[in-house]
Amino acid sequence: MTDFLKGYDIQHWLESAAQGYLENTEYGHLAGEREPDLLMEEDALREQSIDTTVQLVMGERCALAASSGLINAAPDEASKRFLATQTLDEARHVEIFTQRLYDLGVKPKELEDVLKDRANPHLVRFAEALLEKVDKKDFVAGVVGQNIVLEGMAFRVFEMLHQANGEANPKFAHILSGTIADERRHVGFGENRIGSLIREHPERKADVEKLQKEMSYHMLATFGSQFTKGPSPKQMEEIMADHGAKRTDAEWQGVKLAEASPEELEAVLSDTILKEFKLRLERIGIEYQTPARP
Repeated sequence: MTDFLKGYDIQHWLESAAQGYLENTEYGHLAGEREPDLLMEEDALREQSIDTTVQLVMGERCALAASSGLINAAPDEASKRFLATQTLDEARHVEIFTQRLYDLGVKPKELEDVLKDRANPHLVRFAEALLEKVDKKDFVAGVVGQNIVLEGMAFRVFEMLHQANGEANPKFAHILSGTIADERRHVGFGENRIGSLIREHPERKADVEKLQKEMSYHMLATFGSQFTKGPSPKQMEEIMADHGAKRTDAEWQGVKLAEASPEELEAVLSDTILKEFKLRLERIGIEYQTPARP
C-alpha cells in the first residue's frame, strides 16, 4: 500500500498539477480566453451552458464536502494527505465553474438561487446519500461514492464535453482539461485504495455493492435528464446558419456530437460509462449491481 500511495503524495501533486498542467492558467483556462460571442448572443445557448455549469458546480460542491469530511475518517496518514490534495482540487473546481457562471452572466447575488432552481434533483439526492456516509465517517462507503461512482462516471462526461468544445469554445475546453487530469488522479486513488480495503474487509462487499446500485441510479438519471434540455440538433443548425457559423465536426466514441439526438448522446454516454464502470468495480473486487431504469 505504501508504494502505491507514494504516487499520490503532496510532492507528486505539486509537480504534476500546481507546477504542471495548471501553471499559467487563471480559473482553469489561459489568460484572455472568453466565452464565444455566439454563445453569449444566443439566449438558448447561454441558458443551456448555465444549466450544464450549475450541475458541475453542484457535483463539485458535493465532492468538496465529501473529500474534506473523509480526511479524519481515513485509516492511514498517507490517505489523509492525499485527501488534503483532493480537497484543494475540489475547491478549485467549485471556484472555476462558479466563475464560469459569472462569465455567462449570472450575478454573484443570484448565484445560490440559480443553483437551487436549476440543480438536478437526482444529483441533489446523490449528494445527500454520499454525505450521509461521510458524516458517519464510513471511509469505504465515502470513497466508493465519491471517487468511484461520482468521479468515475463524471470523468467520461467531462471527456465528452471537452471533445464537443475543443474547437467551439477553447476556454471551456481548457477548464475541462485540467479538471479531467485531476479526476483521473482521484479515480486512481479510489480504485487502488478501496481495492486493498475490500480485500482486508470482505464483509463490506455486500454493503458496498448495495451502495453502488443506489448511487449509480441517481448519476445515470442525472445524465439522462440533462440531455433533454437545450436546442435540438435542427435548432442548433438554424442558429449556426443565422450567424454564418460552421457546425463542429467533433466526434466522441464514433458519434458526431453536433448531429446526434439527445437519445443517441445518452445511449453512447451510458454505454461508455457503464463499460468502464463495470471494469473498475471488477478490479476492486465489487460486482456491478444494475440499478432500476431511471
